[in-house]
Amino acid sequence: MIHRRFVLLGIVGVVGLVLALTLTGLGENLTYYLYPTEAVEQRADFPDGNRFRLAGLVVSGSLIEGDDDMTFEVTDGGATVPVLLTNTAPSLFDENVPVLLVGAWFGDTFVADEALIRHDENYEIPEEGGAYPVE
Repeated sequence: MIHRRFVLLGIVGVVGLVLALTLTGLGENLTYYLYPTEAVEQRADFPDGNRFRLAGLVVSGSLIEGDDDMTFEVTDGGATVPVLLTNTAPSLFDENVPVLLVGAWFGDTFVADEALIRHDENYEIPEEGGAYPVE
C-alpha cells in the first residue's frame, strides 16, 4: 500500500515538473504577432528591445535598399510603421507584398532581423520562362 502511494506521488511530481518546465520555457520564447495598428496602440507593452512579430503590407514607394540593410514601411491600412531590416530580404520581397517581420522597437522604428513573405494557398503555374522549363 505504501509502495503504491509512493509511486503515485512520484508520477504526479514528474508530471508537475514537466508542466512547470514547459510553461517556463514557453513564456521566455513567446513572440507576439501584431499588425501595425495594434503595434502602435500597444507600444507601451513592448519597450525597446522586446521582440515580437509585426505583420503588414510593404508600402509602395517606401523601399530603400542600402549596402547591408533595407528600410521601408509596413501598413495594415490604419497605421504605418517604419522598418529597418538588418538581414537579407527573402527573394520574393517587394513593395505591396505582405510580410511577417521578427524584431523589436528601437525608438519609433521597428528593427527586424528576420523577414518572411506571407502568401495564400493558391499556386499559380509560372509563365513560360519561369522556374521550370516547359516541354
